[in-house]
Amino acid sequence: MNKSLAGPDSTMKRWWTSLGPNTNEPGPARTTVSAIAEKAGVQRHTYYAHFPELKDLYRACMGHRLASNPLPEPSSWADVADAEERLRVALSEVYAYFSREEAMLSNVLRDTPLDPVGQEVMVPFYRYWETVRDTIAAAFEASGERHDALHAALALALDFQTWRTLVRQQELSQDRAVGLMVGMVRCLIRS
Repeated sequence: MNKSLAGPDSTMKRWWTSLGPNTNEPGPARTTVSAIAEKAGVQRHTYYAHFPELKDLYRACMGHRLASNPLPEPSSWADVADAEERLRVALSEVYAYFSREEAMLSNVLRDTPLDPVGQEVMVPFYRYWETVRDTIAAAFEASGERHDALHAALALALDFQTWRTLVRQQELSQDRAVGLMVGMVRCLIRS
């Protein structure tokens, strides 16, 4: 395991090769430094040279993961004037993202509540979902209590666990799950 690393590109490629399975399989809380170093073909001191603190590792993992599978871009939905269509487009993209990243999201979201460093690193991710919600909500003309209820309904529709319940447990297709959530919001707005 005392291999020298050929250079920054080689080093990073080996980190991502070793880290990818760890966020998909045991998850961040169950992955040890030794396991990461072993899979990367380096010693622990090399790991610590690249990631002095746990948050450095988490941020690097998040950055790499998002570079290889970016989150949907909410600004692209702003051009969709019809509120229901904006919601449908957004949810279709979000649910496709959930489908691609299900294993990683399951583990990270499971582990984060017990991990203060993970919670800190996830703050931008949570803010992203607020932006998604607000971008969709802007297309609806809702104020007061209806606005609050719309935000709650959108938060539910955008929740990873909602997607898992609809698509994995209830075995709805992605399109049916999207349609169900659009229908829920339609009922709320028309009530």
